Amino acid sequence: MKLVLFCGGLGLRMGPLSESVPKPMITIGDRPILWHIMKYYSGFDVTDFVFCLGYKADAIKQYFLNYNEAITNDFVLRNGKQVELLRRDIDDWSMTFVDTGLNELIGQRLAQVRPHVGRDEMFLATYGDGLTDAPLPDMIATLAASDAVGLFLAARPTHNFHLVTFDGQNRVETMLDVTKADLWVNAGFFVFRREIFDYIRPGEDLVEEPFHRLIAEGKLIAYPYEGFWAPMDTLKDKQLLETLYASGDAPWRTSVVQSTRTALRSTG
Repeated sequence: MKLVLFCGGLGLRMGPLSESVPKPMITIGDRPILWHIMKYYSGFDVTDFVFCLGYKADAIKQYFLNYNEAITNDFVLRNGKQVELLRRDIDDWSMTFVDTGLNELIGQRLAQVRPHVGRDEMFLATYGDGLTDAPLPDMIATLAASDAVGLFLAARPTHNFHLVTFDGQNRVETMLDVTKADLWVNAGFFVFRREIFDYIRPGEDLVEEPFHRLIAEGKLIAYPYEGFWAPMDTLKDKQLLETLYASGDAPWRTSVVQSTRTALRSTG
């Protein structure tokens, strides 16, 4: 199963950090958030990636073209030049890099990589700026067991702002902290059937017209998840993720750890 990664946006809310690199290349610890996202998926044996590139596409291409596993992993050096890696990072990853334009909407970026999605009945997609520990196999199974065309991870809002209502004289009637309300947001982790391409028209975004067509037909389902999900929309978000990573308790790595332990038991 392939994963489409939307990596072409400008990332303006990240301020000066996104002036030199695209937002997916902003680091959490010593690796770009894009790497962390891919590592989460590879923990579930999803290792075939399609990049929808745009803003500063060369930075993403160069990172993986120059990726040296000896720099990022432990190794043994023999005879001064023979490297024996003690652990591998990305040796089983397949990556397709597609420049989908500087200002294209997500729906158009997805439409452009249709030839690269393959012939599988379903494929995955996500943005290059969010992390989760959601149970991906169950998300896939949930869509497979339905007649829906698309599924997205639904999570609670992470940003603390207030939802207000007011009357005709602008007198505030209610004020509600969204983090304490019974609200869900689209968390940006998707499972699609190939039919999703039939719902995208030229010039359209993904979650506007196409999703509303699916909703009208009862073909879009949510996967409510109360566990960890965190977007990296602002510098404050980055600082939170950095803190979690530095503490050694990064929830999005749970699947990777479990997968590694399973592999070790099977070979032990």
